[in-house]
Amino acid sequence: MNDSDKNSLIVKELTRSYWMELETVLNYLANSTNLDGVRAEEIKKSLAADVQEELNHATQIANRIKTIDGQVPGSFDFQAVQASMQPPAQSTDVVHVIKGVIDAEEAAIEQYEKIIRLCDGYDYVTQDMCITLLADEQQHRREFVGFLKEYESHQSA
Repeated sequence: MNDSDKNSLIVKELTRSYWMELETVLNYLANSTNLDGVRAEEIKKSLAADVQEELNHATQIANRIKTIDGQVPGSFDFQAVQASMQPPAQSTDVVHVIKGVIDAEEAAIEQYEKIIRLCDGYDYVTQDMCITLLADEQQHRREFVGFLKEYESHQSA
């Protein structure tokens, strides 16, 4: 694969990550607003805090796309895919939201790992950025896996 093709592929994958981050912002914002109940408060706070972090991820990715001669797309190119992150029918269904967050974080982790491999030996700056973003997503996932354990232990008690 020549350098131009490799760069185009990196831009394509970064653009996919950009959309994933922005869709996560939308869904975290919706779920942090819509959840009800005393048990939902910690989840709502965590999601609300993560909105800004995910937006920062999207901004970093957008800047990198532009830096490596790509073009950041506008909203007409957006296609939603996070089915499990849609707000639940019952505003007290915290477990649904937690599982959706875990799904979204796992998808982001997989995507960043893909870009890291793609950049290896070629684009160290993008690779480094994605390693940092990967660590953030792994931490978010870990936090919500912990929430899920707590909720599942309360349900079985």
